[in-house]
Amino acid sequence: MSELETTQRPSWWKRSDAKKAIFLWVIFTAIIGYTASIIQSRAMGSPASENMSNTINMVKIFTWAAAPVAGLVAALTITTLLGQRHFGDNPPPEAEHEIRNSPRVAATWVVVSTLLCLFAVIYGMVLVQADENKLRTANPINIDVTGQQWVWNFKYVDNGGAQSADLYLPVNKPVLFHVTSTDVMHSFWIVQMGIKVDANPGYVTETGTTPNKIGVYDLRCAELCGLYHAYMQKKVHVVSQADYDAWVQNQGGNA
Repeated sequence: MSELETTQRPSWWKRSDAKKAIFLWVIFTAIIGYTASIIQSRAMGSPASENMSNTINMVKIFTWAAAPVAGLVAALTITTLLGQRHFGDNPPPEAEHEIRNSPRVAATWVVVSTLLCLFAVIYGMVLVQADENKLRTANPINIDVTGQQWVWNFKYVDNGGAQSADLYLPVNKPVLFHVTSTDVMHSFWIVQMGIKVDANPGYVTETGTTPNKIGVYDLRCAELCGLYHAYMQKKVHVVSQADYDAWVQNQGGNA
């Protein structure tokens, strides 16, 4: 390419195809960020604890953080398919070198991807640690959870050792679960409360939450544990403190 052609060639951001791509980038970023965050938050259901509310908010933040990347890919794809048509084995005369061989593009992609990953990891760890510290300083009730093929058993340590097959919790009271297994690995997951932890044979793992809404919620095993894994489900009953005390006494425990 001659020196005259080089000097007369407009900057990349002044070219019509680049302007179209930038315009579409902004549009697709807004559409993807809004639509994906709404769909995901609704798919996760109505939260029944602060843990779940924090998880939903975190998913929304991560979605908006990643939306510009998805928007850029969509914009370049549409611009290329609709506006850049060339046939033959060689690139068109006006084409620059391939993007995959550009050190600047590769470096930018690596840096942006790294920053997004660090943001997700650090923000997630800070949020989880904050929830953990808040729970342990709130004098929670303790419940032993034992998984086995293919049921859950619950022992209410602070209520005279009462036991049950379904899980009962008082509303607005922090609870700490001590989770283990008698046979294979299971996973203790209260869906609408946003907590999940492995149940390992021979070990005790802990997780906790504060249910903040009265109702009946889903408890599932989230680890493939055998033939009837899909049926290893129970209900979580969140009730008032008075109803919880009465239920505990009916189970032979003390309020």
